[in-house]
Amino acid sequence: MTTPHIIRTQADLRGQIWEWRGGGETIAFVPTMGALHEGHLSLVRLAKKKASKVVVSIFVNPTQFAPGEDFESYPRTEEADVAKLATAGCDMVYIPRKNSMYNAHHATHIKVGGVAENLETDHRPTFFDGVALVVTKLLNRVAPDIAIFGEKDYQQLATIRRLVADLDMPISIVGAPIARDDEGLALSSRNQYFNPEGLKKARMLNTIMFRCAEAMRSGADIDIATRDASQALLDAGFSSIDYVSVACADSLELVKSGKIDGPKRLLIAAHCEGVRLIDNCAI
Repeated sequence: MTTPHIIRTQADLRGQIWEWRGGGETIAFVPTMGALHEGHLSLVRLAKKKASKVVVSIFVNPTQFAPGEDFESYPRTEEADVAKLATAGCDMVYIPRKNSMYNAHHATHIKVGGVAENLETDHRPTFFDGVALVVTKLLNRVAPDIAIFGEKDYQQLATIRRLVADLDMPISIVGAPIARDDEGLALSSRNQYFNPEGLKKARMLNTIMFRCAEAMRSGADIDIATRDASQALLDAGFSSIDYVSVACADSLELVKSGKIDGPKRLLIAAHCEGVRLIDNCAI
Protein backbone atom coordinates (compact mmCIF):
# COMPACT_ATOMS: atom_id res chain seq x y z
CA MET A 1 0.00 0.00 0.00
CA THR A 2 1.47 3.32 -1.13
CA THR A 3 0.22 6.69 0.04
CA PRO A 4 -0.91 8.69 -3.00
CA HIS A 5 0.89 11.88 -3.88
CA ILE A 6 -1.08 14.96 -2.77
CA ILE A 7 -1.10 17.89 -5.18
CA ARG A 8 -2.73 21.26 -4.58
CA THR A 9 -1.62 23.53 -7.43
CA GLN A 10 -2.31 23.52 -11.15
CA ALA A 11 1.39 23.78 -11.92
CA ASP A 12 2.24 20.66 -9.90
CA LEU A 13 -0.74 18.82 -11.37
CA ARG A 14 0.26 19.73 -14.91
CA GLY A 15 3.85 18.69 -14.29
CA GLN A 16 2.86 15.25 -13.01
CA ILE A 17 0.39 14.68 -15.85
CA TRP A 18 3.02 15.61 -18.43
CA GLU A 19 5.52 13.27 -16.79
CA TRP A 20 3.05 10.40 -16.92
CA ARG A 21 2.10 11.16 -20.52
CA GLY A 22 5.79 11.22 -21.45
CA GLY A 23 6.14 7.74 -19.99
CA GLY A 24 3.19 6.40 -21.97
CA GLU A 25 0.84 6.11 -19.00
CA THR A 26 -2.94 6.14 -19.33
CA ILE A 27 -4.93 8.19 -16.81
CA ALA A 28 -8.29 7.60 -15.17
CA PHE A 29 -9.95 10.29 -13.08
CA VAL A 30 -12.47 10.10 -10.23
CA PRO A 31 -13.82 13.50 -9.09
CA THR A 32 -15.23 13.59 -5.54
CA MET A 33 -16.24 16.04 -2.82
CA GLY A 34 -14.44 13.98 -0.18
CA ALA A 35 -16.01 12.32 2.89
CA LEU A 36 -15.13 9.13 1.07
CA HIS A 37 -16.88 5.82 1.62
CA GLU A 38 -16.84 2.38 0.03
CA GLY A 39 -18.85 3.68 -2.93
CA HIS A 40 -16.09 6.12 -3.84
CA LEU A 41 -13.43 3.47 -3.35
CA SER A 42 -15.26 1.14 -5.73
CA LEU A 43 -14.95 3.87 -8.38
CA VAL A 44 -11.22 4.12 -7.72
CA ARG A 45 -10.75 0.36 -8.00
CA LEU A 46 -12.66 0.36 -11.29
CA ALA A 47 -10.49 3.24 -12.51
CA LYS A 48 -7.36 1.25 -11.64
CA LYS A 49 -8.56 -1.60 -13.87
CA LYS A 50 -8.99 0.77 -16.80
CA ALA A 51 -5.81 2.87 -16.65
CA SER A 52 -2.26 2.70 -15.36
CA LYS A 53 -2.58 5.86 -13.24
CA VAL A 54 -5.54 7.06 -11.17
CA VAL A 55 -6.19 10.65 -10.09
CA VAL A 56 -8.86 11.44 -7.48
CA SER A 57 -9.89 15.02 -6.80
CA ILE A 58 -11.34 16.24 -3.51
CA PHE A 59 -13.18 19.54 -3.76
CA VAL A 60 -16.42 20.60 -2.08
CA ASN A 61 -17.82 22.61 -4.96
CA PRO A 62 -19.71 25.71 -3.78
CA THR A 63 -21.41 26.37 -7.12
CA GLN A 64 -23.59 23.25 -6.89
CA PHE A 65 -25.05 24.13 -3.49
CA ALA A 66 -28.13 26.33 -3.36
CA PRO A 67 -28.69 28.81 -0.51
CA GLY A 68 -29.78 26.92 2.59
CA GLU A 69 -28.14 23.65 1.56
CA ASP A 70 -25.35 22.02 3.54
CA PHE A 71 -22.22 23.52 1.94
CA GLU A 72 -20.74 24.80 5.20
CA SER A 73 -21.56 21.64 7.16
CA TYR A 74 -20.69 19.17 4.39
CA PRO A 75 -18.21 16.71 5.94
CA ARG A 76 -14.56 17.43 5.21
CA THR A 77 -12.25 14.57 6.17
CA GLU A 78 -9.10 15.04 4.11
CA GLU A 79 -6.68 12.98 6.20
CA ALA A 80 -9.05 10.02 6.46
CA ASP A 81 -9.88 10.29 2.76
CA VAL A 82 -6.23 10.06 1.70
CA ALA A 83 -5.71 7.04 3.96
CA LYS A 84 -8.68 5.28 2.33
CA LEU A 85 -7.47 6.11 -1.15
CA ALA A 86 -4.13 4.48 -0.36
CA THR A 87 -5.94 1.16 0.04
CA ALA A 88 -7.69 1.44 -3.34
CA GLY A 89 -4.74 2.06 -5.65
CA CYS A 90 -5.01 5.82 -6.10
CA ASP A 91 -1.80 7.38 -7.45
CA MET A 92 -2.54 11.08 -6.97
CA VAL A 93 -5.00 13.15 -4.95
CA TYR A 94 -5.69 16.59 -6.37
CA ILE A 95 -7.03 18.96 -3.70
CA PRO A 96 -7.43 22.42 -5.26
CA ARG A 97 -8.05 25.45 -3.13
CA LYS A 98 -11.37 27.28 -3.59
CA ASN A 99 -9.73 30.45 -4.93
CA SER A 100 -7.84 28.30 -7.42
CA MET A 101 -11.09 27.00 -8.92
CA TYR A 102 -13.01 30.29 -8.80
CA ASN A 103 -10.96 33.45 -8.50
CA ALA A 104 -12.38 36.91 -7.98
CA HIS A 105 -12.70 37.51 -11.75
CA HIS A 106 -14.42 34.25 -12.64
CA ALA A 107 -17.36 35.04 -14.94
CA THR A 108 -18.03 31.92 -17.05
CA HIS A 109 -20.97 29.58 -16.62
CA ILE A 110 -22.02 26.36 -18.36
CA LYS A 111 -25.58 25.19 -18.85
CA VAL A 112 -26.52 21.75 -20.20
CA GLY A 113 -30.00 21.16 -21.58
CA GLY A 114 -31.82 17.97 -22.47
CA VAL A 115 -30.95 15.30 -19.91
CA ALA A 116 -30.14 17.99 -17.33
CA GLU A 117 -33.73 19.25 -17.31
CA ASN A 118 -36.56 18.06 -15.02
CA LEU A 119 -36.10 15.72 -12.03
CA GLU A 120 -33.26 17.28 -10.02
CA THR A 121 -33.54 20.71 -11.62
CA ASP A 122 -37.21 20.93 -10.67
CA HIS A 123 -36.02 21.10 -7.05
CA ARG A 124 -32.41 22.33 -7.36
CA PRO A 125 -32.53 24.68 -10.38
CA THR A 126 -28.83 25.62 -10.43
CA PHE A 127 -27.39 22.25 -9.39
CA PHE A 128 -26.28 20.97 -12.80
CA ASP A 129 -24.95 24.39 -13.78
CA GLY A 130 -22.53 24.08 -10.86
CA VAL A 131 -21.73 20.45 -11.64
CA ALA A 132 -21.11 21.16 -15.33
CA LEU A 133 -18.79 24.04 -14.51
CA VAL A 134 -16.63 22.27 -11.97
CA VAL A 135 -16.46 19.02 -13.94
CA THR A 136 -15.41 20.90 -17.09
CA LYS A 137 -12.66 22.69 -15.17
CA LEU A 138 -11.43 19.48 -13.55
CA LEU A 139 -11.46 17.52 -16.80
CA ASN A 140 -9.52 20.30 -18.49
CA ARG A 141 -6.94 20.32 -15.70
CA VAL A 142 -6.46 16.57 -15.32
CA ALA A 143 -6.93 15.74 -19.04
CA PRO A 144 -7.68 12.06 -18.36
CA ASP A 145 -8.37 9.31 -20.86
CA ILE A 146 -11.24 8.04 -18.74
CA ALA A 147 -13.42 9.58 -16.02
CA ILE A 148 -15.52 7.46 -13.66
CA PHE A 149 -18.87 8.56 -12.22
CA GLY A 150 -21.30 6.54 -10.10
CA GLU A 151 -24.74 5.57 -11.37
CA LYS A 152 -26.30 6.63 -8.06
CA ASP A 153 -26.30 10.17 -9.45
CA TYR A 154 -27.85 8.90 -12.68
CA GLN A 155 -29.01 12.23 -14.06
CA GLN A 156 -25.62 13.73 -13.24
CA LEU A 157 -23.92 10.90 -15.14
CA ALA A 158 -26.18 11.53 -18.15
CA THR A 159 -25.49 15.26 -17.94
CA ILE A 160 -21.73 14.77 -17.91
CA ARG A 161 -21.91 12.39 -20.85
CA ARG A 162 -23.90 15.03 -22.77
CA LEU A 163 -21.44 17.76 -21.76
CA VAL A 164 -18.38 15.80 -22.86
CA ALA A 165 -19.98 14.78 -26.17
CA ASP A 166 -21.21 18.30 -26.98
CA LEU A 167 -17.87 19.95 -26.16
CA ASP A 168 -15.86 17.33 -28.10
CA MET A 169 -13.75 16.35 -25.11
CA PRO A 170 -11.59 13.29 -25.93
CA ILE A 171 -12.56 11.53 -22.70
CA SER A 172 -14.46 8.28 -22.13
CA ILE A 173 -17.10 8.64 -19.40
CA VAL A 174 -17.69 5.38 -17.53
CA GLY A 175 -20.66 4.77 -15.25
CA ALA A 176 -20.03 2.59 -12.20
CA PRO A 177 -22.70 0.44 -10.49
CA ILE A 178 -24.35 1.79 -7.33
CA ALA A 179 -22.60 0.66 -4.15
CA ARG A 180 -25.03 -0.32 -1.37
CA ASP A 181 -24.76 -1.29 2.27
CA ASP A 182 -25.74 -4.74 3.57
CA GLU A 183 -29.41 -3.72 3.61
CA GLY A 184 -29.42 -2.13 0.19
CA LEU A 185 -29.20 1.58 1.04
CA ALA A 186 -27.17 3.43 -1.59
CA LEU A 187 -23.93 4.63 -0.03
CA SER A 188 -23.70 8.41 0.37
CA SER A 189 -21.50 10.81 2.31
CA ARG A 190 -24.69 12.26 3.80
CA ASN A 191 -25.72 8.92 5.34
CA GLN A 192 -23.50 9.78 8.30
CA TYR A 193 -26.05 12.46 9.25
CA PHE A 194 -28.50 9.74 10.34
CA ASN A 195 -28.99 8.48 13.88
CA PRO A 196 -29.87 4.75 14.15
CA GLU A 197 -33.61 5.37 13.91
CA GLY A 198 -33.19 7.62 10.87
CA LEU A 199 -30.96 5.06 9.19
CA LYS A 200 -33.62 2.40 9.70
CA LYS A 201 -36.17 4.62 7.95
CA ALA A 202 -33.74 5.53 5.16
CA ARG A 203 -33.20 1.87 4.35
CA MET A 204 -36.84 1.58 3.35
CA LEU A 205 -36.08 3.69 0.26
CA ASN A 206 -34.41 0.95 -1.75
CA THR A 207 -36.98 -1.64 -0.61
CA ILE A 208 -39.86 0.52 -1.86
CA MET A 209 -37.98 1.44 -5.03
CA PHE A 210 -37.26 -2.15 -6.05
CA ARG A 211 -40.83 -3.16 -5.20
CA CYS A 212 -42.12 -0.37 -7.46
CA ALA A 213 -39.80 -1.40 -10.29
CA GLU A 214 -40.90 -5.03 -10.03
CA ALA A 215 -44.56 -4.01 -10.13
CA MET A 216 -43.98 -2.12 -13.37
CA ARG A 217 -42.03 -5.01 -14.86
CA SER A 218 -45.05 -7.16 -14.08
CA GLY A 219 -47.37 -4.83 -15.98
CA ALA A 220 -48.48 -2.21 -13.46
CA ASP A 221 -49.30 1.23 -14.84
CA ILE A 222 -46.45 3.68 -14.33
CA ASP A 223 -48.66 6.37 -12.81
CA ILE A 224 -50.28 4.00 -10.32
CA ALA A 225 -46.99 2.29 -9.35
CA THR A 226 -45.12 5.54 -8.76
CA ARG A 227 -48.00 7.07 -6.76
CA ASP A 228 -48.12 3.92 -4.62
CA ALA A 229 -44.36 4.15 -4.05
CA SER A 230 -44.63 7.81 -3.03
CA GLN A 231 -47.31 6.96 -0.49
CA ALA A 232 -45.28 4.03 0.80
CA LEU A 233 -42.32 6.34 1.42
CA LEU A 234 -44.51 8.75 3.38
CA ASP A 235 -45.97 5.84 5.36
CA ALA A 236 -42.40 4.68 6.12
CA GLY A 237 -41.60 8.02 7.76
CA PHE A 238 -40.16 10.09 4.92
CA SER A 239 -41.13 13.73 5.41
CA SER A 240 -41.53 14.69 1.75
CA ILE A 241 -41.01 13.39 -1.77
CA ASP A 242 -39.35 15.43 -4.52
CA TYR A 243 -40.05 12.86 -7.20
CA VAL A 244 -40.72 9.21 -7.92
CA SER A 245 -40.42 9.17 -11.70
CA VAL A 246 -39.81 6.93 -14.66
CA ALA A 247 -37.66 8.12 -17.56
CA CYS A 248 -36.18 6.69 -20.73
CA ALA A 249 -32.79 5.26 -19.80
CA ASP A 250 -30.79 7.29 -22.35
CA SER A 251 -32.71 10.52 -23.00
CA LEU A 252 -34.23 10.83 -19.50
CA GLU A 253 -37.48 11.87 -21.16
CA LEU A 254 -40.15 11.38 -18.51
CA VAL A 255 -42.79 8.65 -18.99
CA LYS A 256 -45.78 9.37 -16.79
CA SER A 257 -48.30 6.65 -17.61
CA GLY A 258 -48.84 3.39 -19.44
CA LYS A 259 -46.79 0.23 -19.20
CA ILE A 260 -43.04 -0.16 -19.45
CA ASP A 261 -41.90 -0.31 -23.07
CA GLY A 262 -38.16 -0.52 -23.60
CA PRO A 263 -35.28 0.40 -21.26
CA LYS A 264 -36.42 2.76 -18.52
CA ARG A 265 -35.06 4.09 -15.24
CA LEU A 266 -36.93 4.59 -11.99
CA LEU A 267 -35.53 7.62 -10.16
CA ILE A 268 -36.39 8.77 -6.64
CA ALA A 269 -35.51 11.75 -4.46
CA ALA A 270 -37.01 11.98 -0.98
CA HIS A 271 -36.33 13.56 2.41
CA CYS A 272 -35.80 11.49 5.55
CA GLU A 273 -34.91 12.95 8.96
CA GLY A 274 -33.62 16.13 7.32
CA VAL A 275 -31.45 14.28 4.78
CA ARG A 276 -32.21 14.30 1.06
CA LEU A 277 -31.69 10.87 -0.46
CA ILE A 278 -31.60 9.89 -4.13
CA ASP A 279 -31.63 6.44 -5.70
CA ASN A 280 -32.49 4.78 -8.98
CA CYS A 281 -32.68 1.44 -10.71
CA ALA A 282 -33.13 0.01 -14.17
CA ILE A 283 -36.52 -1.27 -15.25
